[in-house]
Amino acid sequence: MKKKLGLLIAAVIASASLSGCGGGGTATTADTTGSTAAGSTAAETTKAAAGDESGKLKLTMSWWGNQVRNEKTQAALDLYSEQNPGTVIEGQFSEWSDYWNKLATSAAGQAIPDIVQMDYSFIDQYVKNGLLVDLTPYIKDGTLDASNISDNTMASGTVNGGVYAVCAGINAPSLLYNKTLLDKNGIVVKDYMTTDEFIDLCREVYKKTGYKTNIAYYNAGAFLDYFMRGNDVVLYGDKKMGGEEKDYLPFFQMYETGIKEGWFIDPGVFAELSIGSVEQEPLVYGSSPETMSWCAFYNSNQLTAMQKAAPEGMEIGITTWPSADPKKSGYLKSSQFFSVGAHSKNPEEAVKVINFLTNSTDANNILLGERGVPASSVIAKELAPKMSDVEQKVIHYVNEVVTPNCSPINPPQPDGASEVSNLLNQVQEQVCYSVYDAETAAKEFYNGANEIMSKK
Repeated sequence: MKKKLGLLIAAVIASASLSGCGGGGTATTADTTGSTAAGSTAAETTKAAAGDESGKLKLTMSWWGNQVRNEKTQAALDLYSEQNPGTVIEGQFSEWSDYWNKLATSAAGQAIPDIVQMDYSFIDQYVKNGLLVDLTPYIKDGTLDASNISDNTMASGTVNGGVYAVCAGINAPSLLYNKTLLDKNGIVVKDYMTTDEFIDLCREVYKKTGYKTNIAYYNAGAFLDYFMRGNDVVLYGDKKMGGEEKDYLPFFQMYETGIKEGWFIDPGVFAELSIGSVEQEPLVYGSSPETMSWCAFYNSNQLTAMQKAAPEGMEIGITTWPSADPKKSGYLKSSQFFSVGAHSKNPEEAVKVINFLTNSTDANNILLGERGVPASSVIAKELAPKMSDVEQKVIHYVNEVVTPNCSPINPPQPDGASEVSNLLNQVQEQVCYSVYDAETAAKEFYNGANEIMSKK
């Protein structure tokens, strides 16, 4: 077990440059301050789970995200404590990369938090290492009500027949863009853009406004998966990469073209930025068109935080990511999940908190779908009239744009995927600094990724 946990920590650290998900992956980041110090010891966490000196039951819950998520989640947890006076919940909030490093370290110290926010990319690894609780018994006895969650949504948190994670929100890959800038210059953005149409749009924006394009720089894992789906290639096979070397060439040619023609943002811009941070995303952060991007590759649930981070007077629009066939590429996914850590001394109470966050009208009046469209159809219907214009835009995008024109999501990423994504970032960087041409990049990535996967 110790060897497996060591490998898990190494894999997580290797993926520190990834964005969530919601990574989604799609995941967002922001203020790194949380209500718990980063250096909490295993003993302290275990004590917290068992209860404090006042006799109250004390749970810990960890999550990554933006400041909007931090405030809303903590407020919902405080409400749970008000409604359940015997329970206190200590929130632990981190940026995406810090979150996974801390969680892996806690797991190695047998002190994983009672409630953890989990990502689709890591569920399989954490289940295999015995770090998450199977929620099936709690669903069967009614402690966790999943009756208003679709079977497909529940399946996304199921591993080997056990339910280890409950969807915290439904979202979809989304291209967020400076609608105010583009409208002002008469530039039209359409849904379901092909890659060629997107490149033409990048050229048009650069020519008319001087603003450049950031195509998921150093955070391209999810986009590569999406891009390859449009060419009927599943990114990961059995201990190997999907497709052939030539299938990866068009992906790197897109970056090569942008660098040669000048419309791709200078990678040096990111040297002092926290990559993946909504607040420091070049779409909303920067002082001139030369250092800013007209668009950003995120997930639909991040529109609210991006709009909040935008300068006054900037409206953020939302559309689909580009690919050869956006309808083949597009999918709905769980933005993230809620799981119970295997080291919890009070797993039943932890499940009750997840049930509260999932099914309570009071809780969701606070959360307001920040993690994505609520998994519970009842809650989603209740919330719709109460949401802001921005949140309504997200619901419309998920329900009216993506849902009728998408395909089933790929299986969870296998062991080695985080290392492959890290390699992709490195190869992408070499292309953006003109060290590699597209052909060299495709060769280096395909061969390197296959070597990684062959050892898993």
